[in-house]
Amino acid sequence: MFTIFRYTFARYRGQILGWGIALAVLGAYGVALYDSVADPNTRQQLLNLVQGYPPELMAFFGGTADFFSPSGYLHLEFFSYMSVIIGIFSVVAGSALLAGDEEKGILDLVLSHPISRTSFFFGRLAAFVGATLGILFIAWIGFVLLLSGSALELSPGEMLLPFFSLFGVLLFFGTLALVFSMWLPSQRLAAMLAGLLMVGSYFVNSLASLDENLEKADRFNPLHYYQGGHAIEGLKWEWLAGLLAFAVLFTLIAWWRFERRDIRVSGEGSWRIPGMGHLRSRKPVEETE
Repeated sequence: MFTIFRYTFARYRGQILGWGIALAVLGAYGVALYDSVADPNTRQQLLNLVQGYPPELMAFFGGTADFFSPSGYLHLEFFSYMSVIIGIFSVVAGSALLAGDEEKGILDLVLSHPISRTSFFFGRLAAFVGATLGILFIAWIGFVLLLSGSALELSPGEMLLPFFSLFGVLLFFGTLALVFSMWLPSQRLAAMLAGLLMVGSYFVNSLASLDENLEKADRFNPLHYYQGGHAIEGLKWEWLAGLLAFAVLFTLIAWWRFERRDIRVSGEGSWRIPGMGHLRSRKPVEETE
């Protein structure tokens, strides 16, 4: 299992550095920008500008109620949309964790070696979780580098809390994509479906404050339990535990399916409708006579 983890994690090195450094730069820029936002001379001008935007637009960034507080500012500038931005990595990596090599014709060759499917599955999964943590850790460093001299006045520990919440959401959608890849005919279809659910969840959660019907439906939305930058004011551990519990459930379903399904030699699969294979195998009466 450790060997599988080590080699799979090595394959993620480019993505960890690429995503992590880009997000770290964005975070450092946001921390540095807060000093000008907190300046009383510019605060009212910015507030008038932001309040001039339609409420439907600002809903996608968490509203304007506490824009100038550290938690509200960080949520608006970074964490409000990170669940979708880094979520792209999660759904693509999760859907390709096993199905990607299967479609390349590699998976059946690897499993022909003396290794159990369970060890292979959890070795790959551990590498995915490690890569996600690596991206978030590098991004967190970007915030911490300029935090001490910033008007945000947050400790590195407080700055870490929103990343816990973000980690829970990323695992939720990543493992959901993994489940889809075990049942659907192709990896890209699994990634597309998981991505649609993720973006749809974002829209519902963003517009819930403007529509009473959406507000009721949002209670069943995973992103309803994503705090983002607001976690600085106090991380709701029960929300994080709920997201992680669903990730564990999706993992167990995917593992159960992986243990029992046939491995394709290569290429994408096809939809299997019960009874269709039997009908296709029957020859017309005229041909058998």
